Amino acid sequence: MQQASGNISSGSNSSRLKLVNFENEDNHISHQTQGLSSNYLVVRRGKPFKVTLMFDNQAWNRPNHRLVLEARLGDLSVRIPVRSPSNSFEPLGWSAMIYPGDLHPLSVTVHICAPVQSSVALYELHLDIETPQRRLTYEVGKFVLLCNPWLKEDPVYMPLDVQLTEYVQSDYGVVYMGTETNVVGRPWSFGQYEPGVLEACLKLLQVSPQHLSDNEKDYMARADPVYLSRVVCAMVNCNDDLGILQGKWQGSYTDGRKPTDWSGSADILNQWLSSNCKPVKYGQCWVFGAVLCSVMRVLGVPSRLVTVFNAAHDTNGNVKVEEVYSTCGEKLNLSKDSIWNFHVWVECWMRRDDLSAEFDGWQVVDPTPQETSAGMYRCGPCPVAAILQRRLRAPYDAPFLYASVDADVIRLVIRDQHVVGSMVEPDIVGRLICTKSVGLDSPENLTWTYKQKRREQHPGLMSSSQMSRIQPRGITSPGAMAPSLQVSLTMDKVPSLGEDIRMTVTVSNGSGSPRDLLEHISAQLKEYDSSPQKSFWVFHGQVVIQPFQVLRLHHFISYSDYSSILAGEDFVNLAVVMKDTRTKERFLAAQEFSIQAPQVSIEVEGGDSMQMQEERAAHVSFTNRFSKALMEVVLTVEGSGLFLGKQDTRVAVLEPGKTIRKKVSVMATSPGTKVLMATLSHSNITASRGFHKVSVVLP
Repeated sequence: MQQASGNISSGSNSSRLKLVNFENEDNHISHQTQGLSSNYLVVRRGKPFKVTLMFDNQAWNRPNHRLVLEARLGDLSVRIPVRSPSNSFEPLGWSAMIYPGDLHPLSVTVHICAPVQSSVALYELHLDIETPQRRLTYEVGKFVLLCNPWLKEDPVYMPLDVQLTEYVQSDYGVVYMGTETNVVGRPWSFGQYEPGVLEACLKLLQVSPQHLSDNEKDYMARADPVYLSRVVCAMVNCNDDLGILQGKWQGSYTDGRKPTDWSGSADILNQWLSSNCKPVKYGQCWVFGAVLCSVMRVLGVPSRLVTVFNAAHDTNGNVKVEEVYSTCGEKLNLSKDSIWNFHVWVECWMRRDDLSAEFDGWQVVDPTPQETSAGMYRCGPCPVAAILQRRLRAPYDAPFLYASVDADVIRLVIRDQHVVGSMVEPDIVGRLICTKSVGLDSPENLTWTYKQKRREQHPGLMSSSQMSRIQPRGITSPGAMAPSLQVSLTMDKVPSLGEDIRMTVTVSNGSGSPRDLLEHISAQLKEYDSSPQKSFWVFHGQVVIQPFQVLRLHHFISYSDYSSILAGEDFVNLAVVMKDTRTKERFLAAQEFSIQAPQVSIEVEGGDSMQMQEERAAHVSFTNRFSKALMEVVLTVEGSGLFLGKQDTRVAVLEPGKTIRKKVSVMATSPGTKVLMATLSHSNITASRGFHKVSVVLP
């Protein structure tokens, strides 16, 4: 209930609007918006919602009295005459009706319906009581109007209920990280139902450059999910505007928060809102993507996080990415292009009325600030179908996104600043593309939705599993013979922190002559999104291979060789170069992998489902499985929506086989899915993490 205010006149023929009941509970259930706000009525376009008006006398219902509602957006407004139910709801216009059973002496329930192409926004609702002599105007209140993916006529309509539950209503997701051979799932709380999140999403729209420069034009355009996703995409990063997140990929994070320390969107959105739109420090691709996914789900657009493993960043638009190596197999930072071990973006579901029907469905929207699109740091929406069909003129940003999943990799070997060989690798980029499965925490493979089976390979250019000879510069003619020597590099298993890293180099001699080879192997530490650092481990050797022989050369990097360098979230670039001492030919094979870290254990007393305001204990522990003691060990626990801040425990030395433990008390103040996150660090190196989801229900 809320008090009505406005122009109130007195007299026996006048009636005052006394109270307004927005019927929040019934409307929120009917419109699938329960829990999004305790401050506003939240409804979806194209579906009627009801508002009960209460008057101080019966004069409002005299024959010469007329009720007219008015919905306002800034200076825009639409008048909605309240009619009898003999008229049907207008699909293309606003309508308001009174049914006979809703008519009472001192009150009336009005059923209001916004057109399916209404703008997403916070509206003001006013009421006029008109007589032949006067018009009395009242401020009824405010309501939020969202997209309606349950309605067939809405451009974001999604037909399957299980998908709507997963991609709109669920506040829980999984971010997939690591490498294609070591996929690591990391829980994320989208936080739609946390206090303040809806308000942050509405604020984001109000402070966008489009709204600040021309609010009427912006309001009118917000009916289109293509426009909406493009505006929100730019606002998630702060490169051009008052956006939410500031990106940072290297250096110190002490003046903010490391991107790996976030486990949910609500803290980020609320920090941005409470700071009067100051950017939150810091984000990287999965944080940008998760926040965008949260906002789009709040606004009613079905959305999901998608991870591309081996994602290319093509800086010049030629759909090719260059990598440069030394003759000893060390990868060099000499190319503006790069391949990220993984990159996270968002797919949003919508109809593309600006394109043909074949491009309806999932659209890539990428808020990580990499390149500009029409002068702003944003990317998409681009139909996934356009990427699959290589329709590079489809809006928006199709060439950049196509290159991200299907670019050719040009590998160059240089000596004394001269290129001494090159090869083309067509199958490295976009080897695995995945998202969280509907209703499950396991990944769903989406690679086939982005990539067709690659064209037949040119003779002489072998797949990465075979690793062809590096041709002398300029010799790439279609008639070139396949190399008589082939080299491949494979990991014996996914390396685990604390164990030796074991690899096998396979050399096949397809010629009838023996060959004397020089073998060079290099291992380099790298970030997931950048080129490697200097080599931390190298090997040089000589190999003699007989005619038609296949050799398997086994190597390992001992734990003692990398224990002070690698931690649980690190990536390694490994490469081998074989040189034929007689012909001077060189053969390159490369592999990148991530280190598998031991998990921190988290258990919640009484199970993983709890009621609001119910207090539980969570037990967090880590056992040192390594062969040596860990120094300056810190076990940190945090859980947005379960307790405030961080809690930690410390030990100076954690001997092998010993366990560090922390008990925390948790209690949720709002429903939804919460994530407990624990981090184990030693000697200022983050070694392990653990995650645990908790479902919170109303009592």
